Amino acid sequence: MHTQIPIDQSYNKVITTIKSCKTITQLEGASNMVENFKTLYKRVGYPKVLSYSLDNTLQKQHTICQL
Repeated sequence: MHTQIPIDQSYNKVITTIKSCKTITQLEGASNMVENFKTLYKRVGYPKVLSYSLDNTLQKQHTICQL
């Protein structure tokens, strides 16, 4: 039996992972997490603002890692 994790808990874990990335390679893994999140929660429906927020956070961290 699988336990269900609330969407907000999953979202916060992905955000935390993105913000912890220090290299572009780590960000590639975080990008995969974002895509997995979107794929998983697309089936049950989720606010599109979460998708925008994940993409925005990923882009900001990418800029930080390039410096």
